[in-house]
Amino acid sequence: MGSGTTPLLVNNNHEEEDRKPVREVVREFGNESKRLWKIAGPAIFTSICQYSLGALTQTFAGQLTELDLAAVSVENSVIAGLAFGVMLGMGSALETLCGQAYGAGQFRMLGVYMQRSWVILLTTACLMIPIYVFSPPILEFAGETTEISLAAGKFALWMLPQLFAYALNFPIQKFLQAQRKVIVMAWVSAIVLVLHVFFSWLLMLKLGWGLIGAAITLNASWWLIVFGQLLYIFITKSDGAWSGFTWLAFVDLWGFIKLSLASAIMLCLEFWYLMVLVVITGRLPNPLIPVDAISICMNIQGWDAMIAIGFNAAISVRVSNELGAGNARAAKFAVIVVSVTSVSIGVVCMAIVFATRDYFPYLFTNSTAVAEETTKLAILLGVTVLLNSLQPVLSGVAIGAGWQSLVAYINIGCYYIVGLPAGILLGFTFGLGAMGIWGGMIGGICLQTAILLVVTSVRNWNKEVAQAETRVKRWGGAIASQ
Repeated sequence: MGSGTTPLLVNNNHEEEDRKPVREVVREFGNESKRLWKIAGPAIFTSICQYSLGALTQTFAGQLTELDLAAVSVENSVIAGLAFGVMLGMGSALETLCGQAYGAGQFRMLGVYMQRSWVILLTTACLMIPIYVFSPPILEFAGETTEISLAAGKFALWMLPQLFAYALNFPIQKFLQAQRKVIVMAWVSAIVLVLHVFFSWLLMLKLGWGLIGAAITLNASWWLIVFGQLLYIFITKSDGAWSGFTWLAFVDLWGFIKLSLASAIMLCLEFWYLMVLVVITGRLPNPLIPVDAISICMNIQGWDAMIAIGFNAAISVRVSNELGAGNARAAKFAVIVVSVTSVSIGVVCMAIVFATRDYFPYLFTNSTAVAEETTKLAILLGVTVLLNSLQPVLSGVAIGAGWQSLVAYINIGCYYIVGLPAGILLGFTFGLGAMGIWGGMIGGICLQTAILLVVTSVRNWNKEVAQAETRVKRWGGAIASQ
């Protein structure tokens, strides 16, 4: 391998042999890229399909009444968005445990981990029911009008089945991702998306069921995703990772809860950070135009985030698998490859935003004032797109290695002690409006990304391998003894 560089340095024919390590690095980079895209490609496609379920429901609701559109939009972005963040975050604990157990060859542990996560997430879903039940006063407190709050609250009650689908879906996805069975998730999500489009049109528009049809279709779509993935797991046994239901799912729950909470805090702080931008902008004087412009930018950023989520999943799987298998160098090299790849895509996406900033606003609005404000904000959107090409990758590394608690503290400091106050100060005190708010919050993202880069660079990856081995033994002791 290319690590044997000492004889090359003293070889007189250095011009020919110096190319050998370069060729070898390029070959290794290409091989790692193939491994990366086998996970990231289907993961990105799956994320886009699942993101589209709610987005398309909003699109069809826009064909009804303005109040129906507002009800679906607010429930989807605030109530369901809150539940999505919590469930995704808590389910991400499996990325650490399942990925490292799979790398260590302890396949049976994966099924037990998934069941433990089900127990915790289903319990959490029950605890979140009051948020759905009392969503009208919660939304009014957040600044929504009484009419919209009541309509969104009514729709939220109809969407309770989706909450419990989330609780089952995310552990299933992390279980399958750890084994690199991402093609299955992509196929299931694609089929469900096609069905979702047809039945949304049929129930909401053709049969005239309105929001009731929207609730039936959206709930059914998420449960179809759950059942489709479960059917695959139960039939194939997932190469030994699934051996049936077991009471071991209720063993060591407290330790599992702590890791799940750390994962939830870490990801929710990231997931909600830019969502807060719209709420704060709504507090500006004459907020209608800035809020509309910010919403357009956040819509585009949301689609771009699906690419980042795919890379987040891919690097989490690669790092956890390699650490579990004891391959410190491979884990570190995977981080380099995915960072270079993701940032390269981020640069391209930023360039596209800059090049089309005078045109893309008109895809979303007929208002010249809103379009002009969006064009101004596009500079910040491009910077955010670039930063969000690297930041989720570093978060994925943290999840794969099990650094959730550390990153949660970093996120609190960078986002909510530095970024958010800076945005409020620039936006309101210095009168810079939406650009000031967003600019300050970008500062928080820059600081967090820089700190994570340092943490990842100085980490001793041989120690991470040892910690992964200890974690697998500690969490899998009761299972291995059966």
